[in-house]
Amino acid sequence: MAVIFVVFAITGTTASFLSKPILTWLGITRDNLHPVLYWTLYILIILPVYKVLLVTIGTIFGQHTFFKNFVFKMLRSMKLGFIADAFGNKKRGR
Repeated sequence: MAVIFVVFAITGTTASFLSKPILTWLGITRDNLHPVLYWTLYILIILPVYKVLLVTIGTIFGQHTFFKNFVFKMLRSMKLGFIADAFGNKKRGR
């Protein structure tokens, strides 16, 4: 359990840290954009970065399967299950 909590903590912090340089690289700063739009884009950038980092860092800590399934479940709950299906993780029976 502790490893899973550590992975979530590292991933959240890293995703937040990496999203600002990505926005800057795209030419989006707080100075040239309305604050509401800036923070909306910031959150939209964090989401895919977080998912990729979660699986990557989870793999480093030896928990690849758990975090891969967690990300696919998260995608389905966000109504983005087609992305999980594209990576070969078909929805298991219901």
